[in-house]
Amino acid sequence: MSGEFEMSIMGELRFFLGLQIKQGPEGTFVHQAKYTRDILKKFDMGESKPMTTPMSTNTALDADEDGEAVDRRNFEG
Repeated sequence: MSGEFEMSIMGELRFFLGLQIKQGPEGTFVHQAKYTRDILKKFDMGESKPMTTPMSTNTALDADEDGEAVDRRNFEG
């Protein structure tokens, strides 16, 4: 990473804008494992068992052209 960006002597980058950064010979990876653990802990779900994705990851989703229009303002924050 120091070959591309100017680096300080503060040490290896581990967190950036709330994201975890892991640097290794195979590349730089960004993940949110700590954030996920913190959320699970906050809602007392830290001991929950992991589960695979409950639907097929190969399913193609498309627009429902004949469906009823939805007012998106109902879902905006």
